[in-house]
Amino acid sequence: MNKIKKETILRLGLLFLGLIIAHLGVTLFILANEGADPFNVLIQGLRLLIIKTKIIEPTHGTVHMCVCFLIILALLFIDRSYIKLGTIVCMFCGGPIIDIFTLILKGFRIENASLFIKIIILTIGCAILAFGMSVVIKSNAGTGPNDLVAVVISDKSKKRFGVIRIAVDVVFVLTGFILGGKFGIGTIICAFLVGPVADFCMPFSEAIVRSCVNKSMNR
Repeated sequence: MNKIKKETILRLGLLFLGLIIAHLGVTLFILANEGADPFNVLIQGLRLLIIKTKIIEPTHGTVHMCVCFLIILALLFIDRSYIKLGTIVCMFCGGPIIDIFTLILKGFRIENASLFIKIIILTIGCAILAFGMSVVIKSNAGTGPNDLVAVVISDKSKKRFGVIRIAVDVVFVLTGFILGGKFGIGTIICAFLVGPVADFCMPFSEAIVRSCVNKSMNR
């Protein structure tokens, strides 16, 4: 196997690992039922809108994938260079990963915990989500929906990712809330902490990714 293929596979592996870590955090937010992370507030709102049509009752993961597909279509017109193999992995694996983690963690009945315990769970979820997201971004193989939107705007406007991520999250939250998505303390924690924490984690994630790639290339 040549070095380029080897590095591509390794970066995709790191991306998928980051994706799993990040969506564990997302699932904790959803199950706490105190407001999902911003992108999933939008997904919740859209899912409720679809259910109201009484035509179909899609899972959260299915709506997640459909929205991601629309984002990819939009990027084909805006700047297709952002669409990488890892982007496709993120967009179409994120929803099913949430559905799987939901089934695994539902037995813990997080939604019945006290508000204090929920805040602790949400803070942990925020850290998990932010770290996983930073690994995904620094794998340089593509990234997920709201991160991708924030990365594109950040690159085009030359503004810091953390600031742009907050702005993107606010737009998603407002749209999702209007449609009926669950807004709560978890949403506030996520909207204002994930971007800055991910910004903080990125240098460490980049070092981890670089170290893994270098070790792999030297074998």
